[in-house]
Amino acid sequence: MSNTGILKGRLLVVAFEGWNDAGEAASGAVRMLKDLLDLYPIAEIDSERYFDFQFNRPTISQDDDGNRQLIWPSVTTYGPTSVLAQRTLAAENLGLADDADLSVGAHNESNIYLLLGTEPSRNWRSFTDEIMQTIVDNEIGAVVFLGAMLADVPHTRPISVFVGSDNADVRREIEVERSSYEGPVGILTVLGEAAEKAGIPTVSVWASVPHYVHNAPSPKATLAIIDKLEEIIDVVIPRGDLVDESAAWESGIDALASDDDEMASYISQLEQARDTVDSPEASGEAIAQEFEKYLRKNDGKADGRGTAGPSNPDDWRPKD
Repeated sequence: MSNTGILKGRLLVVAFEGWNDAGEAASGAVRMLKDLLDLYPIAEIDSERYFDFQFNRPTISQDDDGNRQLIWPSVTTYGPTSVLAQRTLAAENLGLADDADLSVGAHNESNIYLLLGTEPSRNWRSFTDEIMQTIVDNEIGAVVFLGAMLADVPHTRPISVFVGSDNADVRREIEVERSSYEGPVGILTVLGEAAEKAGIPTVSVWASVPHYVHNAPSPKATLAIIDKLEEIIDVVIPRGDLVDESAAWESGIDALASDDDEMASYISQLEQARDTVDSPEASGEAIAQEFEKYLRKNDGKADGRGTAGPSNPDDWRPKD
């Protein structure tokens, strides 16, 4: 996969906390970008219109001076400093040149915009209209959606990352597939449909997070998203402590499993299924047969997630 003409202009990278963000993997990736790039808030959603505060409750914390402050659910779009400078000049009526624009250098840092926040709990159509207006106002040419889902995958193997697009040109140029998923969706899908209808191409990046550790942040999944995102948006992203945190996350789950025979057995089954799918000699028919055999072997033990598992997977998470 390589960066293409479609994805070389202004890009908006989007992640929402909540339903679309298992293990905080997607929001964690956008926060990393926000810390690394020279970005400033350029638009913020009015949380009063889009959040049920009994569902998305505000939190209280202390600032650096020890003062208590309320933090409300929010959704903010961040843009490059050049955008802020242009708007400041325009406000002062200094008259920008007609061709003033963001430059594209060897890398794409100056063209990256971010959208980060909590998934809204109401008025999704109006919310989508506001986000689309921000996209149009800033002449954003493509959108990359980041998500993470709970899945029957082992923590000991590389995190699976699916990259897909509903745009035929994008699929052809970066050689990805179109998702065949049918079922309930989050705000990412709603925004993606609106963008495509407006002629703005989109790409979706989804990481699979082991469901048996879903209560804990997953730095390994964040790292997998960052690896894939770096290919797509043509920005070198320093990993910082993420590699060490990923190793510590995996070791912590290993230690937990070593004291739980049922958990260890279940993880072993997931490893076998994953290794079968990943093996070079695996054909589609062989994979299907292996999966059917796996389901028959574990008939009656399903935990509601589509495969065999523990009676209480919430207990299987790294301890603080």
